[in-house]
Amino acid sequence: MTPPEIFDRTLRRLRRDRAAAGYADHAFLREAMLEGIAERIDAVTRDFSDVLDLGCFDGSFVAPAGATITRIDPGRAFAAGVGGIQADEDRPSFADGAFDLIVAAGTLDTVSDLPGALALARRALRPDGLFLGAFTGGNTLSTLRAVLREAEGDMPVARIHPQVDVRAAGDLLMRAGFALPVADVETLTVRYGNVWGLMRDLRGMAGTNLLPGTPPLRRDTLSRIDQAFTARAHPDGRTAERFDIIYLTGWAPAPSQPQPARHGSATASLTDALKSRS
Repeated sequence: MTPPEIFDRTLRRLRRDRAAAGYADHAFLREAMLEGIAERIDAVTRDFSDVLDLGCFDGSFVAPAGATITRIDPGRAFAAGVGGIQADEDRPSFADGAFDLIVAAGTLDTVSDLPGALALARRALRPDGLFLGAFTGGNTLSTLRAVLREAEGDMPVARIHPQVDVRAAGDLLMRAGFALPVADVETLTVRYGNVWGLMRDLRGMAGTNLLPGTPPLRRDTLSRIDQAFTARAHPDGRTAERFDIIYLTGWAPAPSQPQPARHGSATASLTDALKSRS
């Protein structure tokens, strides 16, 4: 069965093309994600030779020394700017086992078929290959959500797409067939002088609404959004917005990896162990 199209693919490409020229001025979220991914790569005691940058933006991810890197992006401008391939993350056409490291920073939250994208990434990895992903989820944009609900009153419109929480992210890794899956979250708080600064950042990082058929905001609604956002300002006049960065770590299965103990293979009784502590 074909999964539903949650996001407008054409609009997603156009928004990324619009953002490409000035992206560096609004790239703080992806920069934070890449720092977290670099720390996780540094903690791995092995070398990588073939790397895929899945959703590459401006190509700012630096591959490990000596590795060959392939970059793809759903936007034509981003892909062309780094000599990469234009393709959606849930529709790539790579051979099974083509890579030993896949990095996906900042795009998975707007992939229509996220389970499919993760399954394709797992298939594209060699045995014991590593997948590292990072995207915004959880309670991201909680302030903007609140002011939108307040401004639109009794007839709110879905203008921020549903967010994946950290528990669901871990479940998705397992569903995709990754071994040793880990999902964790880090929260980044950014303070804005007004709501227009937040909206400029979202446009500049290609992070605006991609839900199909969303009507535009009316002028009076925008005024109420501005007022509601300003009303939440701290004493210094700046309003805090929240970004939850969810990190995914998973390995392509391999016989050399640690395996869970076979059911019934324990040599000690839990009941006896608990009695010994009483």
